[in-house]
Amino acid sequence: MAGTTSVSGLVSGLDTATIISQLMQVEAQSQTRIKTQLGTAQTDLKSLQDLNSKFAALTSSAGDLADPGAWNPITVTSSSTLVTATAGTAAVPGPLTFTVGHTARAHQLSFTSTAALTATVTTGSTHVTLDRLDGTTMDLDTGDGSLQGLVNALNGSGTGVKASTVRLDDGTYRLQVTASTTGAASDFTLKNLDGSDLLGGAVVTAGQDAEITIGTDVLHSSTNTFSDVANGLTISLGSTVTSGTVVNLDAQQDTAGMTAKVKGIVDAINDALSKIDSLTAYDASTNTSGPLAGDSGVRAVRSDLLNTVYPTDGTSLASVGIQLDKFGKLTFDEAAFKTAYAADPAGVAAKFTTGATDGFAARVQAAGKRASDPFTGTITTSITGRNSEIKRMQDSIAEWDTRLALRQESLQRQFTALETALSQMNSQSSWLSGQLSSLKSGS
Repeated sequence: MAGTTSVSGLVSGLDTATIISQLMQVEAQSQTRIKTQLGTAQTDLKSLQDLNSKFAALTSSAGDLADPGAWNPITVTSSSTLVTATAGTAAVPGPLTFTVGHTARAHQLSFTSTAALTATVTTGSTHVTLDRLDGTTMDLDTGDGSLQGLVNALNGSGTGVKASTVRLDDGTYRLQVTASTTGAASDFTLKNLDGSDLLGGAVVTAGQDAEITIGTDVLHSSTNTFSDVANGLTISLGSTVTSGTVVNLDAQQDTAGMTAKVKGIVDAINDALSKIDSLTAYDASTNTSGPLAGDSGVRAVRSDLLNTVYPTDGTSLASVGIQLDKFGKLTFDEAAFKTAYAADPAGVAAKFTTGATDGFAARVQAAGKRASDPFTGTITTSITGRNSEIKRMQDSIAEWDTRLALRQESLQRQFTALETALSQMNSQSSWLSGQLSSLKSGS
């Protein structure tokens, strides 16, 4: 609403500015009510958005736990700080011992002759031949045939090698070319286009595969990683581990890790339930309600989430430590879960994961999606409705601003006209008084 403009009351003696202000307050009562409703709607919207975020996070974490692949957590310890191992989905608990033969190495050429960077090092042509010895040969254009041109060509895209130069005391440079990958199959040759040696030929450091021995079996890998080689473990050798190192690995079921994940889901569910309860609660002592007390959709979401604790096959989750208490919240007995999981990991996993019959985590994921899906979620729909309602209120307030500004302008004109009319009447009265006075004096 536009601010009031002072209208002179010198003639009438009225405080017209105050009168207009008070009249405008009466006129603005409808707009004031809408502004109050808008504030309430915006508070409700923020509550819904916070709740939606909680359910979206719960949906994501429940989805992770619903994945059957998440239910074979194995922790692996290594006797060597230079050797690590990770467990795959098919890993099994147990010890594993192996001996390191050697680590993987990239094929390298170190050329005999040295030269200045600007010196011509190719013969017969400015091109060289890079033979990867795997059936692929590359014709590389060095530009001017110089050592620097050769380095630039070798470091170009797709060559599979990296070239570098070592500056010697006499100011010349030695060329070294190394394969981009490790392993015996990383070998290559580099010669002039006519097949002659470059820079007097090269000292070869042959690429080699990494090697470990498990029992009587010798295993090789072109990298320092041996994927899924034994007991479902992937072994990675550090580049500085020495030959002959004996490594002992111990793979154990990560019961503590799984317990923490299940507890996390239970805590997240209780947090979501508490949030709903606080938003929909009624306090009889103060006769006040939560901002979403009248939202039936939010109450339906609470019921849907609680129902996930009941398996569809008529069993219960009590055997894995999950139950409902008398207050409508979940409780989690960690000791009961650990005992059940240690006795039957696959059976416990089936009570949580996606399968022919969806387990607890899968049901929570589905309930969370029904609540927070970006397009069809119950809470999302409520948010969309609140946004539409807020937009209508904001439009209505803007319309009232225009209407009130016009009304204020009308009142100002009316009071200005009143002052003008009174001024004219006073002038006429003074004139008449003067005329009457002149008549009396002349009689």
